[in-house]
Amino acid sequence: MSKLLVGSATDVGLVRSNNQDQLLVSPGLYAVADGMGGHAAGEVASSTAIKALQAAFAASGEHSAESLESAAKAANRAVWEQARTNRGMLGMGTTLVALAVVEHGDGTNGLAVAHIGDSRLYLLRGGSLKQLTVDHSLVQELVDDGQISQAQAAVHPQRHVLTRALGVEPTVQVDLIDVAPKHGDRYLLCSDGLPREATDEQIAAVLTRFSDPSEAAKELVTLANTRGGSDNVTAVVVDVLANEDSPESLIVVPGPARSSGAEKRRRAAPGTGRDGAGGAPAGPAGAGPAITLTARATTVPKRVTARVVAFGVALCLVVGGAIACLGWYARSAYFVTISKGRIAIFQGRPGGVLWFQPTLVQRTAYGPSSVLAYNLQPLDAGEMEPSVADARLYVDRLVSEKREAEGVTPSGARGAPRRHSGGATAPAPTTAPRSHSTGTTTPTLTTAAGPGAKKAKKTTST
Repeated sequence: MSKLLVGSATDVGLVRSNNQDQLLVSPGLYAVADGMGGHAAGEVASSTAIKALQAAFAASGEHSAESLESAAKAANRAVWEQARTNRGMLGMGTTLVALAVVEHGDGTNGLAVAHIGDSRLYLLRGGSLKQLTVDHSLVQELVDDGQISQAQAAVHPQRHVLTRALGVEPTVQVDLIDVAPKHGDRYLLCSDGLPREATDEQIAAVLTRFSDPSEAAKELVTLANTRGGSDNVTAVVVDVLANEDSPESLIVVPGPARSSGAEKRRRAAPGTGRDGAGGAPAGPAGAGPAITLTARATTVPKRVTARVVAFGVALCLVVGGAIACLGWYARSAYFVTISKGRIAIFQGRPGGVLWFQPTLVQRTAYGPSSVLAYNLQPLDAGEMEPSVADARLYVDRLVSEKREAEGVTPSGARGAPRRHSGGATAPAPTTAPRSHSTGTTTPTLTTAAGPGAKKAKKTTST
């Protein structure tokens, strides 16, 4: 039989003002959620998702892979409903990666993973680190299509744009992964704040060097902060340890009905390796061996002196002023583009400016077919306008041009130059398409931006 030993750590990082990450460490269920949304919406989204996931999985009765998937979908619905009841939270969402002990039909247990977004699950086995989840992000799609390499994806300006997130729509597709655990396996659940700063090789080095999962989790958080700490960072490390000479695939988890009082928790002795922890605590008669669980959500301590505080205040003033100016620039304009098959108006700059991503103002009823063909390229790039009113006038002008052209040109010659009755070619329209920046635009899922907001990087691809 096997038992699980777990350690965890989370930290706000060196840039963010609040921690929108949430973690879950409970017997047989471990999860990390990375929230996104303006003000406190990201925190609400991740917290709501974690609570709903735990409640739904516990209520399922049978702890199967399907019940884990259903619990993730219940968490999605809970976040969606929370946003609907609070206008200030519209558009909030969260990533989710969850690892659960599940029951098989033959009486044995294994592990299953539920995943949405770009939080990740890694497996360290035999000294080799492997990412088991696939990010639901724009750059991952570009990598899969062969348009960019993994090295290019790591520095791509839109590497944090999500194509799938929990709580943004009433339903969501959940990636469900079955895992066959082995003794000595080490699993890492983490938010994107860790791989954003550290390479897979650096992560593997930490997981290999520290045998205690709690120490490993703390060191991973420290590693991310040392290398920049540009985002919240959370790590949950789960070890699969031998517990008696039994088949490796069997992990026995005590259910609520089989527990007698509080769960016994034990910490590995100093210097003890992964396989050196003691046996599982005894349970009620017939319950079998239980998971030995060491669960510590640790906030990394920081040394604080008067000089550090003074420097921090000065730095915050400078950085705050720079961010405020950058935010004003990023949000002071509007542009018209094609989004989800419709002409739409966004506030911001095409492609976004750092973490200030554009937000949807209006998606019109007009599609690409509502404008002349030569206007499609400017729309793809994003037509800049100084105000919403100007953007709407621009849309009306495009549609009017198309309707006027259709009204005077035979249907078999759409797009041909207009002609006067005498046969001469009419002058071209005096309004020529404006120059535009290149690149594509992806609207965000968020409705606010700023250093206190969860990464406006978190977006849904259009």
